[in-house]
Amino acid sequence: MQSNISSSGALKWLWISLVVVALDQITKLAVVGALTLHEQIPLVPYFNLTLAHNPGAAFSFLSDAGGWQRWFFTAIALGVSVAIMMWLKRLPSNDRWMAIALALILGGALGNVWDRMTLGYVIDFLDFYVDQWHWPAFNIADSAITIGAVMLGIDAIFFAAKKDAAHKASLQE
Repeated sequence: MQSNISSSGALKWLWISLVVVALDQITKLAVVGALTLHEQIPLVPYFNLTLAHNPGAAFSFLSDAGGWQRWFFTAIALGVSVAIMMWLKRLPSNDRWMAIALALILGGALGNVWDRMTLGYVIDFLDFYVDQWHWPAFNIADSAITIGAVMLGIDAIFFAAKKDAAHKASLQE
């Protein structure tokens, strides 16, 4: 029987993380160059580009905590990034769905870590709204994290039992 686990596991999918970081940083630089803080440019109904600085976490959680949160969220993101790298290394190289999900989360985490470390806040610019209610502004990194997390949920709900059965069958061979 040929093993699906190579010495590098699913690390070959790290290119997705690099693409996410690059797209995230390029779009943030473009928005910073085009807008002033809190300026809004309506693009289509229910969607604006706007420049926001978020010193907190998702939905501006702890944004007014006094500065310690910068390093706290950086440490968490770096710890999660190391864990994801280890997970990818151990993941069977043919588990593409899980590898892509993890690579998206890793790229998003690193894109926002870069902002926190270099600026002290995360640049957000995607603003969806209905009437006067605005969803908290977010960015490409946040989008990648969200897509990756949804993929992990789908994996857990729909694929986990199949993977477990396949794993048990391989152990019995």
